Amino acid sequence: MSKLFIGGLAWHTTDDALRQGFERFGQVEEAIVVKDRDTNRSRGFGFVRFSTDADADAAMDAMNNQEFDGRTIRVDKASERAPRNNGGFHGRGGYNQSEGGPGNGGQRYGGGQGYGGGSWRNGESA
Repeated sequence: MSKLFIGGLAWHTTDDALRQGFERFGQVEEAIVVKDRDTNRSRGFGFVRFSTDADADAAMDAMNNQEFDGRTIRVDKASERAPRNNGGFHGRGGYNQSEGGPGNGGQRYGGGQGYGGGSWRNGESA
């Protein structure tokens, strides 16, 4: 894989500075400093993608545990992100709607007919 994880970046490191620091090892296709979506401040890490694995390996060997932009950085091969399964708040956190979630009432709790299973209007009970 030609994508590297760069950890321990200085808060002031920019995408351009990251690119310039790694270009000497080969053609950099992408250099990104990851930023907080709310504050737009650096999160202290980023990624550099090279056109070849050989260039990425050379950069990793030369730059790992070296000073860059005033900080000692860690350089590793980037791992693939696991696919998302709609977890977390907005994706309902994996909450199974057939087990009491909104929509059909859930089979565990009477299949949408309330707790008694009958209609309180008819005087029926379960």
